[in-house]
Amino acid sequence: MRFIFCLVALFCVVEARPVTDKIVVEELVAKHVEAIGSAEARRPGRSRIVAGGSLMNIRTGGRGTASGAALVASQDERVLLKAEFNNPTYPFEKLGFDGHKFHASPYAPGQRSPLAQFLLSHDVIFSEGLIGGTLSSAWPLLNLSARQAKLEYAGTEKLKGHQVHKMRYLPHAGGELKITLFFDAETSQHVRTEYERVIPAPMGATPGASASQRETRYKLVEEFGDFRAESGLNLPHTYNLQFSVFEVNNSLALDWTINLTRFTFEHPLDVKEFVTDN
Repeated sequence: MRFIFCLVALFCVVEARPVTDKIVVEELVAKHVEAIGSAEARRPGRSRIVAGGSLMNIRTGGRGTASGAALVASQDERVLLKAEFNNPTYPFEKLGFDGHKFHASPYAPGQRSPLAQFLLSHDVIFSEGLIGGTLSSAWPLLNLSARQAKLEYAGTEKLKGHQVHKMRYLPHAGGELKITLFFDAETSQHVRTEYERVIPAPMGATPGASASQRETRYKLVEEFGDFRAESGLNLPHTYNLQFSVFEVNNSLALDWTINLTRFTFEHPLDVKEFVTDN
């Protein structure tokens, strides 16, 4: 009888855990949304244009830097990430979601950057409004029910000396990406997103050939810092992207840092501005 009682107690604990995690998620999302700004400042339809200077640095898979002006523009679910570089071989990056389709503009005929190619294959990053974090009006946690996505609490860890909460983001449509959101435990601000994809090694024609194959790993990291008030919203003023591909004889790693200095709100934005490949 005692053994059965212990099993029942253990079952109840296991069953209760998802409920506890759900409460943690709901409380964390509520605190996070409140930390962004008032309901009036967060109201739907309010456009944002956030601009500054950027520097892209290729660390693996080549050498070189590219600097210039960059911006993140958004209105409702539409998002644009654009940069112009002082580099003739890589003059710009233009990535946009027009509310229906993701667009990645070739910087030369038939040529897109590895980052743009990755985003074309994983357009959920734009279509779900995840790109740019709270810089964008499309940020899904502002209207999670409309996205029909699920959040799963994933515990805490130390990130650059700060305690953070982690949550898995599961899009309604599914997909191969593992998406993890990070929130500062003290401020509830969103400080990081990680996107990871692992493609298993292909099968070779023989067992020996299969043994020589290796998996391919993709990782995109967004980091946000220097939060300050802008027109009623508490927004990051530094935005860093780190993109890496690990595969045999063809690895790549780059980082792209944008320092944001100009914040414009309620400027009319035409839907055509988010279609970058015209």
